[in-house]
Amino acid sequence: MKLLSIAIPCYNSQEYMERCIKSLLPGGDDVEILVIDDGSRDMTPEIADAYEKKYPGIVRAIHQENGGHGEAVNTGLRNARGLYFKVVDSDDWVDAQAYERILETLKEIAGSDSTLDMLISNFVYEKEGAKHKRVMKYTSALVQNQIFTWSDVRHMRKGQYLLMHSVIYRTKLLRDCDLELPKHTFYVDNLYVYEPLPFVKTMYYLDVDFYRYFIGREDQSVNEQVMIQRIDQQIKVNKRMIEAFDLWKIPNKKLRKYMFNYLEIITVISTVLLIRSGTKENLEKKRELWRYIKQEDIRLFHHLRNGIMGNTMNLPGKGGRKISIAAYKIAQKVIGFN
Repeated sequence: MKLLSIAIPCYNSQEYMERCIKSLLPGGDDVEILVIDDGSRDMTPEIADAYEKKYPGIVRAIHQENGGHGEAVNTGLRNARGLYFKVVDSDDWVDAQAYERILETLKEIAGSDSTLDMLISNFVYEKEGAKHKRVMKYTSALVQNQIFTWSDVRHMRKGQYLLMHSVIYRTKLLRDCDLELPKHTFYVDNLYVYEPLPFVKTMYYLDVDFYRYFIGREDQSVNEQVMIQRIDQQIKVNKRMIEAFDLWKIPNKKLRKYMFNYLEIITVISTVLLIRSGTKENLEKKRELWRYIKQEDIRLFHHLRNGIMGNTMNLPGKGGRKISIAAYKIAQKVIGFN
């Protein structure tokens, strides 16, 4: 069995996928790199096959009909042979020294009597043209260099979220919780992080800047205008998060609070984008989203409305929309809009 499976979802990624793959190759025989060609129409399939031929036993090229990012992750998980599982997007890459530390840590834990469900590390916003690279760190909230539980977690600040970039899961845990991401849907990385959380019992935090999250392409899914165009997919993910759990029944208070905060920021992002688009159709979709939350769970509705950002989302008129910009800026820091 491999120590770590790394899935790289690729769709028309010929311009940047090689940097991603090359950054992962130093893992050697401890890792398998699953390059998932999601029905690409450029040279992506040929590049994937060339790396498999050059690095047999380390790189595997998997070709499928186009199913979107979520289905590429599903395919990676179905084919994974590693004890742990990580997703790295094809336009991102990893830091060599941090990578070495992570593999050493996973190997040490795998050789012990302990079971680790989730390893957490920092990620860097590699924003095109930005001189200062912002780092998402968790030093104020998480215990370092030892296995801990949700009860050991300190206060997670607003804006301090575990995103896909910061987590490595135990492969069997993802399978045991029946994680299956929707096809042809953007923003499923939120589901990938959110849905397994109640199954995670043990965690380990390494304060290393491992994942480099590239932001800057105009066609990127987190570009604000692209997100507005795909707002129905954002709403779809938002609703699935609402339906996934009755958060009031999550027994651990710290986990419950964190999941409420995560759901709140996703709902704020949906709402802010609907407001910023300014169209009558999208303002109606905003009202429909909040009606849906109210019908699904009246307590959740009031909890989100009374949250630090929820009230600003529902104030009427121009004044309300101005206040919503402040909430937008918080959301912008979390999601890293272009």
